[in-house]
Amino acid sequence: MKAGPGLIVSVSGIRGIVGESLTPAAALAVAQALGGHMSGGKMVVSRDGRPSGIMLRHAILAGLTAAGCAVYDIGVAPTPTVGLAVRHLHAAGGIQITASHNPAPWNGLKLFGPDGRVLSAAEGRKVQARFESDNIRYVSWDAVGTVQDYREAEELHCHRVLEQIDVPRIRAAGLRAFLDANGGAGGPLGCRLLQALQVATTCRGGEANGVFLHEPEPTADNLRDLGPLVVAHHADIGFALDPDADRLALIDEKGRYLGEELTLALAVSFRLRHARGPVVINMSTSRINEDIAAKYSCACHRAAVGEANVADKMLAVGAIFGGEGNGGVLDPRVGLVRDPFIGMGLILNLMAETGRKLSELAAELPVYHIVKDKYTLPREHLPSLYEALRKRWPEAAVNRLDGLRLDWPDRWLHVRPSNTEPIIRVIAEAPRQADAAELCQAVGALLQF
Repeated sequence: MKAGPGLIVSVSGIRGIVGESLTPAAALAVAQALGGHMSGGKMVVSRDGRPSGIMLRHAILAGLTAAGCAVYDIGVAPTPTVGLAVRHLHAAGGIQITASHNPAPWNGLKLFGPDGRVLSAAEGRKVQARFESDNIRYVSWDAVGTVQDYREAEELHCHRVLEQIDVPRIRAAGLRAFLDANGGAGGPLGCRLLQALQVATTCRGGEANGVFLHEPEPTADNLRDLGPLVVAHHADIGFALDPDADRLALIDEKGRYLGEELTLALAVSFRLRHARGPVVINMSTSRINEDIAAKYSCACHRAAVGEANVADKMLAVGAIFGGEGNGGVLDPRVGLVRDPFIGMGLILNLMAETGRKLSELAAELPVYHIVKDKYTLPREHLPSLYEALRKRWPEAAVNRLDGLRLDWPDRWLHVRPSNTEPIIRVIAEAPRQADAAELCQAVGALLQF
């Protein structure tokens, strides 16, 4: 079908404002395109807690069954749980109904392949071409697919995480946590996991009903009230999830927002303490991870932004760990989908094993400051902006793998179009925050031409 104005169509799915750009017809067409691409077979369907997901679910079930798929509906569940369910059921693929960290009016569809991870760019382009071509074929009346509930996926996910960590040691540490699930899909599984680890937990927004207590992206501005709650409840650590639970931000015991970058860094640090192997991060992720990998004499590779790109690179280099600086942890022992639950387990294991407080562990990491900005800019203006940036800093090393990245010995700047919003993202990192901010501001100044 022809995408309506405002609907963001990419190789990983679609995203838009419900009732405006995102309609039941669009959801139906995507489901038909994926089901046709997979030639029917088993498909897993899930959603985050947003109420609009109920409506979209019906359209998706219609599209998949019209393509002859046998659908396993796992209900409201985190995005990484979908990946585990696809693999466990030997399904052809899956659809997660979610707009991830976008505000409440938004929703979308995230597509999975038979390997239980978000579709690769190559496979995603094939599905996208089907969606945009209107070349949809329906099965006959006697080949229409079926729908059945499958509610064991969350338990499976919890068990898989527990297998990778030292459960007795964490239980013996007597840790306390504050979990901010914010009405998203991760509340029930987060509480289940922490209960299994005997971590005394206070949960806010634990019901997966899509009622957001604050803006859904787990940034410092949106979590301003979380720090005092962590302190008031005498928690050793605060966890904050986004609506579909594939990102994790941290608050230390002093109520200080550590953010999402240190989520991956701390998880990498623990993983490499116990095993050696390559690590993969994306182009916008902190070089803290490179420093940690170097400490353990491990290679650290960079991929284009997007978990599908990171997962592709992990498979290519045989990585034992990976992730993105948005709080997305990828542990191939669990799955190649960003997974906050293995992140929670590894970081709790690090605290229990070292006997150190979260603030102390964070203080031991290399110090960099990352600044993130965004601007509205038509995509056709990007080549001119990239050329202006190269002329502005001719001494910088240039990388065009994903947008434009400029590197200096102690800092970097990355400018790229967003995959999920009509904006460009500008990210810089340097030893001093003022220097990183100056790089971002310089990009903004160039946009005034």
